[in-house]
Amino acid sequence: MGRAAALADPANAWITRSDKPVALGEAGALSGLAFAVKDNIDAAGFPTTAACPAFAYQPTAHASVVQKLLEAGAALHGKTNLDQFACGLNGTRSPYGPVPNAFDPAYVSGGSSSGSAYVVASGQVDFALGTDTAGSGRVPAGLNNIVGIKPSKGLLSACGVVPAAQSADCVSIFARTVDVAARVLHVAMGYDPRDPYSRGLHLADTAWPAAFRFGVPSTLAFFGDRAAEAAFAESIARLEAMGGIRVTIDYTPLASAAALLYESALVAERYAAVRSFFDAHADAVVEPVRGILADGQAYSAADLCEAQTALRGYGQQAAAMWRDIDVLLVPTAPTHYTVAAMQADPVALNRNLGAYTNFVNLLDYAAISVPSTMRPDGLPFGITFIGPCGSDWQLADLGQRYHHSTGLTQGATGEALPPAQPIAGIKAASEVPMIRVAVVGAHLSGMPLNGQLTERGASLERTTETAPDYRLYALPNTVPPKPGLLRVAPGQGSRIAVEVWRMPAALYGSFVALIPHPLGIGTLSLADGSSVQGFICEPLALAGARDVSEFGGWRAYIASLQAK
Repeated sequence: MGRAAALADPANAWITRSDKPVALGEAGALSGLAFAVKDNIDAAGFPTTAACPAFAYQPTAHASVVQKLLEAGAALHGKTNLDQFACGLNGTRSPYGPVPNAFDPAYVSGGSSSGSAYVVASGQVDFALGTDTAGSGRVPAGLNNIVGIKPSKGLLSACGVVPAAQSADCVSIFARTVDVAARVLHVAMGYDPRDPYSRGLHLADTAWPAAFRFGVPSTLAFFGDRAAEAAFAESIARLEAMGGIRVTIDYTPLASAAALLYESALVAERYAAVRSFFDAHADAVVEPVRGILADGQAYSAADLCEAQTALRGYGQQAAAMWRDIDVLLVPTAPTHYTVAAMQADPVALNRNLGAYTNFVNLLDYAAISVPSTMRPDGLPFGITFIGPCGSDWQLADLGQRYHHSTGLTQGATGEALPPAQPIAGIKAASEVPMIRVAVVGAHLSGMPLNGQLTERGASLERTTETAPDYRLYALPNTVPPKPGLLRVAPGQGSRIAVEVWRMPAALYGSFVALIPHPLGIGTLSLADGSSVQGFICEPLALAGARDVSEFGGWRAYIASLQAK
C-alpha cells in the first residue's frame, strides 16, 4: 500500500489519506468502488485518532467490516473527520476543523460522521463507513443529499471500532444511491464472535405491500424552520401518491426514550467507552465533548439500572405502534444550522438535530435516511424510514422507491440517479409464490374495495373478459354496491370485463376471509380459454337483483348510474 499521511484538506473532511488506495487486488461484489472510513474505525496502515490526536494509535489489523469490504474488491482511500469520539451530530467538534456542508460551506455537515458524508456527497468516493449511536449515520446523510443506512444493531461487526456507547453503536453506510449502500450492507453483514454485541439476525425478505402503512409522529417540531416543515409535508404527500397510507402515532414514548440518552445515567456509557484515556488526558478532549464525558462520571450503578428500566418501559409503550404501521416516517433532521450558530450554542442546537434520531438505537430499530427534496434556500432535506429490528431490506426497498420518485441528483455531484436495482435481500417477484384472482366489481382498480388487494401486495396483471358464459347482476342492499357473477348455460351468457390480479399466496387466505356471503371464490373461465380463481355468487342470492350484463362489466354499469 502507499503512504498514509495527514492531508491538507480545505473542507477538513479527511484526517489521513493514502497516496495509493488500499486494495487486495481481488475481484468481488464491490470491485471498482472506492471507499473511506470514519476515523474511529481501524484500517491497518492508517492511525486511528477518533479525532483526538493524543488518543491516536496505529492498528495492526483492519476492523472486521473493513476487511470484508476489501475482500469484496473495494479500494480504501483513507480516514475521515468526525465529531471527537463520535460525540455529536453536527460536525464541528473536531480539532481537525469543522466539516462544512457539501452544498453551502456556511452550514454544518451533520455529524458525527461528518467527513464520511462529505466525501460521498462530493463524489470523492463511492461509499463510506460511519458509525451511528444517536443518529450519526443519518443526520449527515439528510443534510448532504445522500443515503445513510443505520443497520439493525449487531448486524455489522463493531470489532475494531472505537466505541461511543457500545450497547447502542452501529457501523453505518453512506452512499449516493440506495443500491450501492445495500450492496455494501450485503457484503459487510454477518455474525462476529469477537464483537460482544454482534448477533445473527434473520432479515425480512419480502417487501412491504404497495399500500404500506406509514406512521407520522403526533407532534412535530421544526424549531421555527418553515422550509423544513414544508419539505416534510411534501414527503408525506409523495408517500401517499406512492400508495402509502398515513397513520398518526403517539410520539410520546419515543421522545421520552430519546431524552434518556443524554439526560440520564445512560450517558455513563459514553464515559465508560474511553474511561482510562479520559481519566488521564481530559484536557486533550475538546468541549463540549469533555463536559459530556465528564457528566458520565457522576452516576452510580443504581442510577444506570433505573435508566435502563425506564428505557425498557418506553420501549414497551412504543412497541404498540407496530400493530398499526409497517414503517415510521420522520424528518432526518428538523432544521439546518450554520457553523457559526452551532459553535455559539453547541449543546442545545446539537440536541435539536437529534430530535428524530436519538431513540432508534436505544429501542433496537433499523433505519435508512434518503434524500427527499431541495429546499428553496438550496439546502437538502432528507427523511428517515424506521422499522423494527430485522427490517433492513424492506427499508432499503422502500427507500429506493422513494428516492427514485424525487427526481433528485446524486449528492452534490449533479449526476442523475442511475436506474433502480433489485435490493439484494428482497426476494424477486418470481421467487414469491403467487395466486391469480379475477375481480369483477368493487375490487376493481379505483373501486372502493381495491385496497384489500393492494394492502396485500397484489398487483394488476391484466384486464380481460370472461368466456361468454356469464351473467352479471347488481346485488340489492349491498354497501358498497357489489355485483354477483353467475355462470349460465352455453349460449345464454355474455363476456364480462374482469381484472386479473397477482397476490402473494401467503396472504391469499386473509383476503378470501373478507369476502361476504353470498359471494365466494370459484374457478372462472376467461375469454382466452384459460381458467383463474375469481368471484362468483350463489344463485339464490340473485332474487331481486338487476341483470346488468348488457353493460359488459361493473365499471360501465356504475358509470351509467353516475351519468344520470
